[in-house]
Amino acid sequence: MKDIDSIQPQQEGQGFQFPGEFEITAMGNASADLPARVPQILEGIGLHVLHETVKHRQSREGNFLSVTVSFHCDNREQYDLAHSTLRADPDIRFTL
Repeated sequence: MKDIDSIQPQQEGQGFQFPGEFEITAMGNASADLPARVPQILEGIGLHVLHETVKHRQSREGNFLSVTVSFHCDNREQYDLAHSTLRADPDIRFTL
């Protein structure tokens, strides 16, 4: 398996371009108020969250909630930190 940092775009202009705006989705417990917490967590690590982009969707049985939000980051380290910080929260199961 290739290391993610060694993957190059097939054509110029493809792939991650930093700085930029990115979208992240966090899935977790429906009772955890994730629509408010996910942006707070991202802002807590210094990212600029685009609050107007926050959207959420409940699972079929209502036990889980997915929250999608866009944010601005300057480099790959900030992007990776967004994922790892959200995944460290006990109420968040995974991120995309």
